[in-house]
Amino acid sequence: MNKAKSIYRKNPEVSRLLMIMVLWLIFMMFTQAEKFFTGRNFLTMAGQFPEYGLMALGGMLCMITGGIDLAVVGTANMASILSVYTMIHFFGEDGTMPMAFSVVIFLIAILTGVVVGSVNAFLISKLGVPPILATLGVNELLTGLCIVVTNGSAVSSFPKQYCDFFSGNFLGFIPRRLIVFIVVAFIIWLMLEKSTYGTKLRLYGTNAHVAKFSGINTTALLFRTYITSSVCAALGGLMMLATYSSARADYGSNYTMQAILLIVLGGVSPNGGKGKISGVLTAIVLLKMIEAGINRFRSVSTYYVTLIWGAVLILALVIDYFSQKPKKAK
Repeated sequence: MNKAKSIYRKNPEVSRLLMIMVLWLIFMMFTQAEKFFTGRNFLTMAGQFPEYGLMALGGMLCMITGGIDLAVVGTANMASILSVYTMIHFFGEDGTMPMAFSVVIFLIAILTGVVVGSVNAFLISKLGVPPILATLGVNELLTGLCIVVTNGSAVSSFPKQYCDFFSGNFLGFIPRRLIVFIVVAFIIWLMLEKSTYGTKLRLYGTNAHVAKFSGINTTALLFRTYITSSVCAALGGLMMLATYSSARADYGSNYTMQAILLIVLGGVSPNGGKGKISGVLTAIVLLKMIEAGINRFRSVSTYYVTLIWGAVLILALVIDYFSQKPKKAK
């Protein structure tokens, strides 16, 4: 019993999420066991959450600083549209793309993330624009550019070799999109837990002035953080491209809210200074399980999912507020 309490106190956010996950699995076992507990269902879930999961991982870093990245969806769509037009330019709409060219596609996404992240960081660190306004403005700018480039329609006529490969499975049962997600998550974990970057990030989020006077280059820190977030979002865009086999300016429009929900639910404080990747990863898996479970009930409209996520986000913010509120001395 004491050991269980010790584990809970060490990481209460993950412990709470795991308990909710167990309760949800028990509920599904008694209500929709035949439809939910299938290999195909879990395979589908594993292939779907990397899209917004990558956006949540990058956005987590921004929120630890006390900021936020609302440009993740715009960045994702810009990366996918640029990738599609690059394929069309080199191989035509009906051509065949060698899989080795996928390296170029990923480089385009990374470059897109670097450019967008640099703009966000410049507005925040150099011009003093609040993160919520800076990233919201950049998102609107990117969405507008995507609409102009695509004339507001989906671009679906391009070589599909990339989509066929990354929408498939490795060894027949491991989604390749999940492998990309795991690799990025491992890199983020190394940055946060095995380097001085994580320490500096949390110190900045706790008190930016103290971080600056302690000798930390806060400008470089913000550039690194927002570039990483945008690169993660751009890679999420490539996963969206593999899923939809097309690119459009308004794909994943609800992913921004989902990413914020996952970050806060995973124990990252909106005020900054606190957050672990383990909590966000657990939240990603939990919410995908809940969404997949809700979809198994025919009587429940899928439109209610967004309503549920909004309510959960408000609840998570309220819980975070009271957990951060100092207790009065007796």
